[in-house]
Amino acid sequence: MKSKIGVLALQGDFQAHLQALREAGAEALEVRTAADLASIDGLVIPGGESTTMLKLLEVEGLFGELAAFGKAKPIFGTCAGAILLASEVENPAQASLGLMDLTVERNGYGRQIDSRIAEIEMGGKPVEAVFIRAPIIRRVGAGVQVLSSYDGHAVLVEQGRHLAATFHPELTGDVRVHRYFADKVARASG
Repeated sequence: MKSKIGVLALQGDFQAHLQALREAGAEALEVRTAADLASIDGLVIPGGESTTMLKLLEVEGLFGELAAFGKAKPIFGTCAGAILLASEVENPAQASLGLMDLTVERNGYGRQIDSRIAEIEMGGKPVEAVFIRAPIIRRVGAGVQVLSSYDGHAVLVEQGRHLAATFHPELTGDVRVHRYFADKVARASG
């Protein structure tokens, strides 16, 4: 049976995540409400603008629901999603779900003009990574495993059931990162 993985569909390129998850073998669903959360095994929080996403979560009454969901089930955050998963956010400080022991600096690589495509390694194989106004992980806690680095910084990390990427794996044709998460969800729900 396929894992049901939701993609938070309030902001960001959630459609690209849905497509990548489907290509990775998961059943992918849009998530907009607390009721949607109840029907899934894992969740992707896409990129976007983290302060805007926080406001939308509050307006929709989802912030507390997401925090509770993350205490029981896997979440994969990309870019702004990684910021929301962190325990500490800088530049400026802001609220977060606090589900991963990370310190993340918003827009750490610079402004939009500083966005880039780079090659990173995952499991010893090259992966294309798209960084758009990307955050930098400044600190990883003792329980966080670094899966990939770029320019001296962790860019793909996991802690327990959760996964965070400071880049946008959904913007490439390579679904290995999404497959990695889908496999985590399958193990967690199986």
